[in-house]
Formats: sequence, C-alpha cells, structure tokens
Amino acid sequence: MSSVLYPWQESAWQQLQQLRQRLPHAILFHGSEGIGKTHFAERFAQSLLCQNPTPAGHACGQCDPCGWFAQYNHPDYRRVRPEVLDDEVSVEGEDGAEGDGKKSAKATKAPSKEIKIDQIRALADFMNVSTHRQGMRVVLLYPAEALNTAAANALLKTLEEPPPHTMFLLVSNSLDRLLPTILSRCRKFALAMPLQEEALAWMKQQGVADADVWLAEQGGAPLAAQEAAQGDSREVLEELLGALIKPSVEVSLKVAEKLQKTPVPDLVAWLQRWLYDVFSLKLSGRIRYYPRYQKELAALAQRADVADLLRALKAVKERRAVADHPLSAKLFIEDMLLDYSSLFRG
Repeated sequence: MSSVLYPWQESAWQQLQQLRQRLPHAILFHGSEGIGKTHFAERFAQSLLCQNPTPAGHACGQCDPCGWFAQYNHPDYRRVRPEVLDDEVSVEGEDGAEGDGKKSAKATKAPSKEIKIDQIRALADFMNVSTHRQGMRVVLLYPAEALNTAAANALLKTLEEPPPHTMFLLVSNSLDRLLPTILSRCRKFALAMPLQEEALAWMKQQGVADADVWLAEQGGAPLAAQEAAQGDSREVLEELLGALIKPSVEVSLKVAEKLQKTPVPDLVAWLQRWLYDVFSLKLSGRIRYYPRYQKELAALAQRADVADLLRALKAVKERRAVADHPLSAKLFIEDMLLDYSSLFRG
C-alpha cells in the first residue's frame, strides 16, 4: 500500500488538517470518479491511527500501527465495501482503492455489488470492544452509494448515536444517490478534479502513451484514464466507439453480444460522454471527451436533431442510475444502443 498522496491531493490534505482540532464523527469525501478519493481517505485513516504522525499530518509509516494498517490488520480499523471489490484485483488508486489481494471463497455465487445490512451490523461487535492502546477506531466505507436501503438505514442509526472515539470515513462518487439524512450527519469534504497539467504530468510519469487523449476521454480523471489506457478497457472502449461512429440496428445487436460481459456502468458512462460531445459540437463547435474523433462526431452532429439529443442525454442519465443492477446486461446494452442508433436514422 502506497502512503504517498497523488500530486493533486496535497492542497486538499492541507485543508483537511484544519479539521483535526475538532474532528467530526463522520466525514464524507466526495468528487468525480477516478481521482483517488478512497486512496486519500485511506491515507487519512492511517494518519489517525498512527502513533507518530508527521507535522504535516501524514502517517509515519514506521510504527507498529502503520505496519498493521499496511497489512489491513489493524485492530481498530475496518473497511466496509461491496463483496465484488474483495473479489477483484484492484488497480492502484481507483476509487475502489488498492486491493488487499484477497479472493472471495464464494465461487458459486456472484459477489454482491451492494453493501448489505449484515456488513453494517457486523460493526457492532467491533465498536463495542475497547480500542487498542486507548486510541481511535476508524471505519472506512466506500462507495457510499453502494449501500442498499436496509444497510443505509442501519448506518444512519449508528451515525445518529456514534460510539465514542470512533471516526467514520465515507467515500462517494455521487451524492445524489445517498439518503439526505446520511448527508446531514456527515461533514462533507469535496475533492476536486486535478488540473490538466498535473494529471498529464502524473500520467506521463506512469508511462501512459497518448496520455492527453485518454485523459480527455475520461473527463480529466487521471486514474480512470490510466486504467482505460491499459488492457481490456482500451479494447472495449474502441469496440464501443466503433459502433457509435456507424450507428445501425445490426451493429447495435452485434456489439451488445460482444460487450455483454463488460461492466454496464462503464458502457453507459462512455456513451454519455459521446452524446455530450455530439450535442456540444452541434451547438458550440466544441469537443470535450473525444477530440481524436472530431471528424466522426461532426458528421453525426449534422445528422442529429437538438431536441432528440436532449432526450437521449436525459435517457442515458436515467440509465446510469440503474446500470449497476440490470436484469440482463445484453438486453440493457441492446436497448441502449438501439435508442442511440435511432437518433441518426433520418
């Protein structure tokens, strides 16, 4: 586990230190996906449990608690996250954080994408035991929007009557998917998108080819861009964009068959950005996400009606809200791409 912040997080870290004098019982870190929010929250959790934090508020990385933390074995630290994140080999820094390399034993059952009530109830025993060396206990929960209804209500009761010496750190990509009552009981802390120059410099240090292209296509989120530029994500994105360039019923059905095992939220997000570029190009001549496809986007913009594009953008936003739990991934993708292709039949 890296104890170093990403370059674009240093300013936010300095702001966060101002809360140390009077720590709230719950902090909700929020911002765009793919900028390292969970990594940031983990660094803060470690610093709260460290015996010898630095003057800048960082964990020392040398004491026993830091060693336990690095091994995800600190007695006063718990992570609460969906089973699916335990089942994946994580990419460093994604807003699922760095993985601990553990695989789920539930080979016969698909791991859940939700945070369940049993996971929240399991915190009761943790919070009823005295802390190690009379220090703090820290609970990191992410992504907060993965809480199902029962789990959210159970967490709310805990936040309303927090145990002493306990800090809750929540991470969210989407505040509008959280209960207002949970929002009201957390101190919100926004993490901003990095400046383009900072993000590009970091990506180039990581050896990402065509860093500017991938950064644009991921809306300026460097960790998402790094992941998209590597391996299967890159191939899948190219497959989808190829279909969006030449929309038709036949292409939609063929691509839905090919991409049905791809995470549906990724496909919806990519389509949403593509539609935004078509709409933006038609109205203002500007492209934000896919500058390398300017010629193809321009041709589509000429064929599409503004009112139809607005309806399509609204529809894809609604799809994004339910993309985590499609009844059938293949049918969901087919329907989405067929709707898209209908924009250009005129």
